[in-house]
Amino acid sequence: MIEEQVILVNERDEPIGLMNKMEAHEKAVLHRAFSVFVLNEKNEVMLQQRAHHKYHSPLLWTNTCCSHQRAGETNIEAGKRRLFEEMGFQTNLKELFHFIYKAPFDNGLTEHELDHVMIGYYNEAPIINPEEVENWKWMSIEAIKEDMILNPDTYTVWFKIIFDEFYHYLEDHKL
Repeated sequence: MIEEQVILVNERDEPIGLMNKMEAHEKAVLHRAFSVFVLNEKNEVMLQQRAHHKYHSPLLWTNTCCSHQRAGETNIEAGKRRLFEEMGFQTNLKELFHFIYKAPFDNGLTEHELDHVMIGYYNEAPIINPEEVENWKWMSIEAIKEDMILNPDTYTVWFKIIFDEFYHYLEDHKL
């Protein structure tokens, strides 16, 4: 099986090359990524719990889905592809903003990503892929903020960054 590659970028999100995903995480090289937030008509966020066998952040709660764009793929195409692969449904997505973060993990890997954050709407239950997702739930934005204060270690680092700094983007995009 060919290892997936990530798109290396500079701080202006200009592509500067490709690298195997694990190598990029070992070397902490800045690369393009995305995070999808799906909300329902009650303005609740669909959260996923990462699968127990993930190489980093297993069993932590996070946004609806996230991954890396492939060469030649737009951010929206990548978000829709991965949303279907992880959560088993399709919906329209809109890009809200992007930001850069760097987060080392205990296993020696580091996420250094220029993360494109997208939003979509859906009201049904997902059909989760157990290779990617352990569990899922709907939570209100207020409940997530409160739970992150009480249980910060149960959430992924990128989700906490997005939520701490940008949750108002989610609140401002109601149906």
